[in-house]
Order: sequence, then C-alpha cells, then structure tokens
Amino acid sequence: MGRDRISSISRSETLEGMGEFWDAHDFTECDTDAPDMDLRVTCAVPIEADLLSSVEKEARKRGVSAETLVNLWLQEKLMEHARPAPL
Repeated sequence: MGRDRISSISRSETLEGMGEFWDAHDFTECDTDAPDMDLRVTCAVPIEADLLSSVEKEARKRGVSAETLVNLWLQEKLMEHARPAPL
C-alpha cells in the first residue's frame, strides 16, 4: 500500500497498522451492509468400502444421496443419546 492510500476501515496507512487493527477488531464490528451468508461445513470421514457400498445401496432404495442418509442416521443417533435414560 502506498503512502498516499489509507485503509477505509482501519484508517491505517500501513499494512502493519491494518494488521494491528484487525488483531484487535472483528469484521462483524465494522460491517453492517454485508449480506448474511449460510456456510456449509464439510469433512471427509474414512469408512470401510463394504460399509460405504451398503450405505449407498440403502440410499438408492430410499431415493436420497448417501450423504443425506448418513446425516439423517447421525442425527437420529445423536437424538437417541440426548434423551434421558429411562429409570
């Protein structure tokens, strides 16, 4: 950044100054015009080939993707474990 330019948010004239500003501030404190965004987080979990094949077969029977079926099953299992145990 040249000496004749100033950062519009931090008002800093140097990269170091901008860095110091962002170390102490969060983007959400400064921006009110940015549109809300939905973020999708994905991860890869290795599973056995035979298990994947069975999941894909079951998903096809149900007319959904393997990813959808796995997510549904995981949600169901987590809900089961979240319930209090019967006395």
